[in-house]
Amino acid sequence: MHIYTEPQFVENFNKMKRDLMGTTPFKVGSWQSQLIDMPMHELINVSTVYHMPETAHQVGVETGARLPWAEDHHLERVGGQPLNPSPSEAWWPFRKRSADGDTNKEHKSEGEAFSHTYPERMWPKNAGPLLDLEPMRGILFEYGDLGDIVNQLARDPNTRQAYLPLWFPEDTGAVHGKRVPCSLGWQFQIRQGVIHTTYTMRSTDLLRHYQDDVYLATRLTHWVRDQIQAKSDMNISMGTLTFHTGNMHIFEGDRDLIKFWDTQGKDWF
Repeated sequence: MHIYTEPQFVENFNKMKRDLMGTTPFKVGSWQSQLIDMPMHELINVSTVYHMPETAHQVGVETGARLPWAEDHHLERVGGQPLNPSPSEAWWPFRKRSADGDTNKEHKSEGEAFSHTYPERMWPKNAGPLLDLEPMRGILFEYGDLGDIVNQLARDPNTRQAYLPLWFPEDTGAVHGKRVPCSLGWQFQIRQGVIHTTYTMRSTDLLRHYQDDVYLATRLTHWVRDQIQAKSDMNISMGTLTFHTGNMHIFEGDRDLIKFWDTQGKDWF
């Protein structure tokens, strides 16, 4: 277990970098359901706590998130539509463009669509091929969505049940052989007028995703807080984001990049 408790985001980020650089690389064989040869450095079970700022500007400054892309994608996630693909994938900073002009084609397993997107999983009631016919159902009941989380917290602020999953049963065992979500889900809790979020992931790329993951989780909490306040007489402040990932990693090829950053006095891209 690796627990990072420095008060500043950048301090924890740099400690994770150093700890990863000190591990022995090995070949995992695949990444994002694609075969890879490059070895990776890993830390198993990484947890940290981030004190969420009250404003989007401040969280952007503190995390070094890739703006404006991260904010564009946040708006897609909370927009109420099961977008697949999300338009912002075309200007994601790490996108890959193929010869025919398509972006991130190696990850699009369903024609022009991905095996999943965050907006699709956050607003799943009318996702999928039958979206115009009937709401999605589980074993016994209709699906809930992000809007239902807001209503639940406005109705019962002390609930411990306000959990928004990204990992669905169809992901279990990856029986379809396609990409599965890196995120597992978010739990929101309100105590004494403060909203706290617990964000769990199965796998996290420190250099390409972690900063945006924390930015997006904080902005999601901003949105949930604002929606609850609009539906009630509550005045809610921002609390802590407790982040846990089962696997934090970098590629062996990232080592030279990190060393170059160090010579330039930089913490990240």
